Order: sequence, then C-alpha cells, then structure tokens
Amino acid sequence: MKINAGTLDRTLRVLVGLALIAMAATGVVGLWGWIGLVPLLTGAIGNCPLYSLLGINTCAMRR
Repeated sequence: MKINAGTLDRTLRVLVGLALIAMAATGVVGLWGWIGLVPLLTGAIGNCPLYSLLGINTCAMRR
C-alpha cells in the first residue's frame, strides 16, 4: 500500500478522528461520531483510498 497522505494531513486526520470518537464516547454527539474511526485509521496508516481514486498525493516524499 502506497503512502499518499503527508505529515500534516495525517496529523490532522488523527486529531479529528480522536476528537470525534471522544465526543461520541462521552455522549456529546450521537452515534455518527464513531465515523471518527475512518480518519483515525487513514491517518495512522498514511493511505487514503479516496485520495487514491482521485489521484491526490499530499506526501512530500514521492515513493
């Protein structure tokens, strides 16, 4: 799997994912907050399937 998300992109994804999951776990938002798992996982692995489909690459280092 090719990395297509840069450092800033990955960091923001992880932070947004964790925030959504925390809000869902504490009841601040409804069940839709668990969608935070998607940005959390894509940020952790560095690959976004949607980026692959659209041909986007925010990673500074080309592999």
